[in-house]
Amino acid sequence: MHVLLIDDDIELTEMLINYLAGEGFKASAVHTGDAAVEAALSKRHSVVVLDIMMPGIDGLEVLRRIRQRSCVPIIMLSAKGNDMDRVVGLEMGADDYVPKPCNPRELVARLRAVLRRTVGQARETMARSFAFGPLRLLPAQRRVEYDGAVLELTVSEFNILECLMREADRVVTKDELSLKVLGRPRDPYDRSVDVHVSNLRQKLHAAMRGASVIETVRGVGYQMRQD
Repeated sequence: MHVLLIDDDIELTEMLINYLAGEGFKASAVHTGDAAVEAALSKRHSVVVLDIMMPGIDGLEVLRRIRQRSCVPIIMLSAKGNDMDRVVGLEMGADDYVPKPCNPRELVARLRAVLRRTVGQARETMARSFAFGPLRLLPAQRRVEYDGAVLELTVSEFNILECLMREADRVVTKDELSLKVLGRPRDPYDRSVDVHVSNLRQKLHAAMRGASVIETVRGVGYQMRQD
């Protein structure tokens, strides 16, 4: 798996490239916003690690430009305690975040989690498809359609929708979604799941001309809406 590191800290990226090599990853780095967008859109990388604080074109603008044209998984590096940057990054389509200064072991765990989510379920399970009215999800192709039109979802948005459609007969808790979709226990103050669900709802709302299919069960989680 090829990891693209986007960070202006050359010493840090060199250390991470060496560490990731020892964990079985191929990694390369770019240090400016313009080079970052070009590299991320090259389709040569399995996942992107993006620092929010970049000179010139900052990380959020890099994220916006990548998301205009690609659904490649993106993990943000954000300063500890900077919750607003994390929320904004998630709202713009990032899949997860790691606090900076970066713990290499935590980064590897997040990379493996997001790549597992990209690969998906076991082959026999992947052969199934799920339908909810005109909404159709095909896990093997990682494809979502509404009335035959393809919806462009990020990795996390796709996996949340897949989890909700698989469990359409019950409420899926936020704790479950955090473990299944983000690969980690949910912190009581972590809004990552809520932000991903909000982004997913906006895309479904636009495609379905105002229809709502994801219901919030206050204090518990989410469920596909049975109308």
